[in-house]
Amino acid sequence: MTDNKSTVLDLLAGEDDRVALAAPDKPSLTYKQLRQNVKELAAKLNSFGIGKGDRVSIAIPNSPEMVITFLATVTCTTAAPLNPKYKQEEFAFYYEDTNAIALIVLGEGIEAALAAATPNTIVIRATSNPDGTLSFEKISGIERPPRAEELAESDDIAMILHTSGTTSRPKRVPIRHRNLVASASNITRAYELSSADTTLCLMPLFHIHGLVGCLLSTFASGGTLVCPNGFNALEFWKLVDAYKPTWYSAAPTMHQAILTRASRNEAIIKANPFRFIRSSSAPLPPVIIEQMEATLNAPVLESYSMTEAAHLMATNPLPPKTRKPGTVGYGFGVDVGIMDDEGNLLEKGQLGEVVVKGANVVDGYENNPEANAKAFTDGWFRTGDQGMLDDDGYLRLTGRLKELINRGGEKISPLEVDDILLRHPAVAEAIAFAVPHKMLGEDIHAAIVVKDKSVSEQELKAHCSASLAEFKVPRQFHILDELPRGATGKLQRLNMAKLLNLTGDSFSDQ
Repeated sequence: MTDNKSTVLDLLAGEDDRVALAAPDKPSLTYKQLRQNVKELAAKLNSFGIGKGDRVSIAIPNSPEMVITFLATVTCTTAAPLNPKYKQEEFAFYYEDTNAIALIVLGEGIEAALAAATPNTIVIRATSNPDGTLSFEKISGIERPPRAEELAESDDIAMILHTSGTTSRPKRVPIRHRNLVASASNITRAYELSSADTTLCLMPLFHIHGLVGCLLSTFASGGTLVCPNGFNALEFWKLVDAYKPTWYSAAPTMHQAILTRASRNEAIIKANPFRFIRSSSAPLPPVIIEQMEATLNAPVLESYSMTEAAHLMATNPLPPKTRKPGTVGYGFGVDVGIMDDEGNLLEKGQLGEVVVKGANVVDGYENNPEANAKAFTDGWFRTGDQGMLDDDGYLRLTGRLKELINRGGEKISPLEVDDILLRHPAVAEAIAFAVPHKMLGEDIHAAIVVKDKSVSEQELKAHCSASLAEFKVPRQFHILDELPRGATGKLQRLNMAKLLNLTGDSFSDQ
């Protein structure tokens, strides 16, 4: 990728006649068609009185229409993509929090998204044309004088996303074009992406992983993006057979769902080998990496990303370079360090908070000086994750600092316990978490989904005791039908005790 690319629109500079965007039962678009349609739609937004400095909410499920709408919006204004499954109250919160003046919906739109719009909100309907391009039409809201046609520049805010906010009010993260271009460039280099690659987009396009790790990185490399309507494990292998993707990126829960259906699709796997498979958004237990590589015959590259870094921070490299399961690799175009509480950078092998620095990292949270003071030290962004760098510079994460379990002064990484539990043949899914304890402060429990209901708590404890120090062995196991997850598939570790109503002192003596 050349240095003259400074905005998202510049990333759409692939070979004109190469297919840029494809989806089941829909016409494909070439790079020439996509670029032209994006510029026309940006001009249309300008004609509605929308331009630089404005915020536009998008409530459209994964689809080529969502891809085009996002690209058009960031080309002339600031996009605020939202989870289409939000309830009316959630839409209302995000419209107000981002100060959105407009909302773009597809066709008839999502009822909750439309119901949350105020009478002043400019509501725009996106409609598909027979050739696969898109049209915008204003259907309600205030009249604004048209804006002069103006394309976004490198330093303009391309989109506003929010931190997950599982423990506090979500923070607004303004991501500039230069951050997105830097991150897409880093991803392209890390995985040697080219116009010969085809990506299957499984991640939601209201989340940094889908928007940058799948969408923008593919267009930055001139490759083809296949965008079905969200992730469906039953459809995955049919899509692989039809489109022959060279790689895909997904969260661990998706990888596990794909893996469970792999044995029924051996012929497709053999006929359509992946160049590599990428994992991000949450830790992928080493045992799952081992199973995936053995079953899918492709290198599985675990990576490390955050919204505040416009996605990629570190990743395991492609073969023949060494990939280390249990690590998230090393920084690509990003400096990665370990810092103590006082802001001193630590040596390799020392445990501390992971910090990053690079052109992809945002300048700070929006209108939140208190959060910025905590998050930035001497130009380094403090991730809130604990980890260490090994002698080769590979990063090993031990968990979110907030998620570490402090059992009477003994610090336990729940990720380590998860991995051991998942190695038991009867365990399908597992999550270790903290529960309040009167004497110890916190104790450790685990919630699991089992393949074999006959497995006993005694057997699970013995299995853990064989590999873990006694203080790390869960004191109690909760067998569930499914583990609670957030909108992007992340396990709700910090909320587990509350969700299972284990917040009192009833477990103090166990």
